[in-house]
Amino acid sequence: MDSKTRSYQPKSELDDEELAALDAEIAAQLDAEEQDEQDASQWYVIHTYSGMENKVKKNIEHRAETMGMSDRIHQVVVPTVTEIEIRGGVRREVERRLFQGYVLVNMIMDEESWYVVRNTPGVTGFVGMGNKPTPLSDTEVDKILKRIESDEPRLKVTFQIGEQVRIIDGPFAEFSGKVQEIDEAKGKAKVMVSFFNRDTPVEVDFLQLERFT
Repeated sequence: MDSKTRSYQPKSELDDEELAALDAEIAAQLDAEEQDEQDASQWYVIHTYSGMENKVKKNIEHRAETMGMSDRIHQVVVPTVTEIEIRGGVRREVERRLFQGYVLVNMIMDEESWYVVRNTPGVTGFVGMGNKPTPLSDTEVDKILKRIESDEPRLKVTFQIGEQVRIIDGPFAEFSGKVQEIDEAKGKAKVMVSFFNRDTPVEVDFLQLERFT
């Protein structure tokens, strides 16, 4: 054996720097694969029997977990918003579904995931062209998610322009008139009342109004 052969010692283990570099490479590859999977998932709309939206959501989540499809069926959302409703002068917060009979599903669409969702009790089908489910665009998704994630409850307007109402509180209590304008942002309405035989517009809070029954 010559000197060159004797001086050569094959490495059986990687040094710390090489291990760190290899770990970083593997982590980057896993991140890329995870990102590719997330990019492959899209939001779809499914049609349900009206009133069964929340039940369908729970059913899909349960089926995805028990049938080993959680890696392809990622999220199920029943879009709702919180509104302030005024009834009989009482203000209360209510939760309202944005789309009656519809549920959103974020999923990687393939034959198996389609089957799991489509055959969930209460689901009547995917929204799309013909038999092909059509994913929502990014713009549509952003618009819906921003609306349901808003922390500010919206005031539900129950009065209509031209409607006859009675003022039940404030300096014009017991006056009646027609709604001329509605300001949803402020929660106020402009009502035209007869004051000293003259039509006079007054601005009042929705809480100060009631319908003629």
